[in-house]
Amino acid sequence: MRILHTSDWHLGRSFHREGMLGHQAAYVDHLLEVVEQEAVDLVVVAGDVYDRALPHVDAVRLADEALARLAASRARVVLTSGNHDSAQRLGFSSRLIDAAGVFIRTDASGVGTPVLLEDEHGPVAVYGIPYLDPDAVREPWSLPVRSHQAALTEAMRRVRADLAERPGTRSVVLAHAFVAGAQPSDSERDISVGGVSLVPTSVFDGVDYTALGHLHGRHMLTDSVRYSGSPLAYSFSEAAQVKGSWLVDLDAFGVREADFVAAPVPRPLARLRGTIDELLADPRLEVHEQAWVQATLTDDVRPLQAMDRLRRRFPHTLVLGFEPTAGATAGVPSAPPRGRSDHAIALDFVEQVRGTPATEAESALLLAACDACCEDPDVDVLVSGTVAP
Repeated sequence: MRILHTSDWHLGRSFHREGMLGHQAAYVDHLLEVVEQEAVDLVVVAGDVYDRALPHVDAVRLADEALARLAASRARVVLTSGNHDSAQRLGFSSRLIDAAGVFIRTDASGVGTPVLLEDEHGPVAVYGIPYLDPDAVREPWSLPVRSHQAALTEAMRRVRADLAERPGTRSVVLAHAFVAGAQPSDSERDISVGGVSLVPTSVFDGVDYTALGHLHGRHMLTDSVRYSGSPLAYSFSEAAQVKGSWLVDLDAFGVREADFVAAPVPRPLARLRGTIDELLADPRLEVHEQAWVQATLTDDVRPLQAMDRLRRRFPHTLVLGFEPTAGATAGVPSAPPRGRSDHAIALDFVEQVRGTPATEAESALLLAACDACCEDPDVDVLVSGTVAP
């Protein structure tokens, strides 16, 4: 059986206010191409189909199109909910949708009930474990402690109990969790409970293949336990990551081979650092001119109109930071001495943060702003509840 493992689509997500839906649609096109070109039998989507519990209608439309196209393809699909999804909304009409070969598993109570498939080597049981909120399952499952490890351990106990009744059946598990040994990025939502979110890989011992979701970088924790990562970069911390999905061949004895299929990159990410003159003049940076850019300027004096100037060369600059090499102007301004006017304090603040004094025009604007915030000495005051004459 040939399996394509993907996760964390986050349909509807933006990137620093830039819409990503067109890029996500391009990934769906790529996914369908891989299914046909690589003769994929099973597509597994390990959670976070949407970016939020109440997704935008355009995101729902894209998800509907993706699942309809997958249902019409040669592959079967097993999909689970992640911590960003609403399990109830994503799982709506799942029993009807099963008939189309798309199996949506969002109900924790059904983790021990597999989707049963067949290949030339015999049966394969696919268990979809949705994201398990320890608070939600602790009481109904009588968990000894409140943790992700306890929740997944009980889910896997149910999986193993079902497998024990199916001798000779190979197993595939989908799970959405933070498993030890993987490195998170800046774009995942924290799922820790009381500081405890890690789950050991041993929880999945004995499973032929475990398809993980939640972390956005690809990871191979063991030969049979892997994260596919997100299909697109969702933070600049992922700039160096190769995005895509795992293509896994399952033979009679388990995983025979697994290859990573890189996804298309609609727009690359670049993290640039240096003085503004260096960034604007360095010919080696030409390769980043059409990338989404995070720039950190190291000028000792903060350049004026820095974003506008950078965007003339790098029109897709999204994030701008300042870290002066001298460090003197980068600190938090100290408390102003007493007895100084608000205008003088504002001028000091500008000079300390920017490294240069305010211009005459800026000084005049700050003076007008300070005056506008001051009490009006001519206003009537209240005396004993009446307006003073």
